[in-house]
Amino acid sequence: MPHPSPPPALDVSTLDKWYGDLHAVTDLSVSVAPGEILGLVGPNGAGKTTALRCLGGILPPTNGTIRVGGHDLARAPVAAKSHLAFLPDEPRLFDYLSVWEHLNLVARLYQVADWTTRGAALLDELELTSKRDALPGELSRGMKQKLTVACGFLHDPALILLDEPLTGLDPLAIRKMKQSLKQRAQAGAAIVLSSHLLPLVEELCARVLVIARGQLLALGTLDEIRTQLVAASDGPAGLSLEELFIRITDEPKAKANA
Repeated sequence: MPHPSPPPALDVSTLDKWYGDLHAVTDLSVSVAPGEILGLVGPNGAGKTTALRCLGGILPPTNGTIRVGGHDLARAPVAAKSHLAFLPDEPRLFDYLSVWEHLNLVARLYQVADWTTRGAALLDELELTSKRDALPGELSRGMKQKLTVACGFLHDPALILLDEPLTGLDPLAIRKMKQSLKQRAQAGAAIVLSSHLLPLVEELCARVLVIARGQLLALGTLDEIRTQLVAASDGPAGLSLEELFIRITDEPKAKANA
């Protein structure tokens, strides 16, 4: 008998986020399976960061349901958040805690018993071992980003939400960060990756979710989105993600201006 597929690590149903009369996110539904990397792309102001903050429990949605590891984020926020890590585009660190003390704090919050072993391995993986006792003010922008990632990875989350994770990293660090993300997906973590670096999304992500003005415009593998576009507009096959992105996000503007 075939084994049943595992439940989604993230399950979002009809998510809305309003700021007064502004609909930042409208009727968003998506599921992400364990081991899957989902790319979240869209133009500036599309609602990507708002959506991620809702998924991470930082912003309360106006409507809809978010489940992380089977836990309702609104009804069981502690249980749901214990399964996720939200890594923002701008590192948010404590000025008077060293690199190692940041990991210690996160370990206490998430009750990570073997945190010293995990922490040392993460510092080695992210090339921060020599900065173990440094304060954030002594770190470069890229090193601060690496420390944020180390803190997010420490409790081995089932769901990792990343908002522009490669900001401030040099080319070698970018290569290693991509490998770290691939390894965690292979180990079963679900990852939602928001980035304007479309070649990165195309390289890492099994599926892509495109939003603009808070609305879902496309969701699927690149091949599925290509097929939909070709069928709808009789356009060329073999488009890159960048070409698909431009076509998808320009189409609603053209209709609005018609």
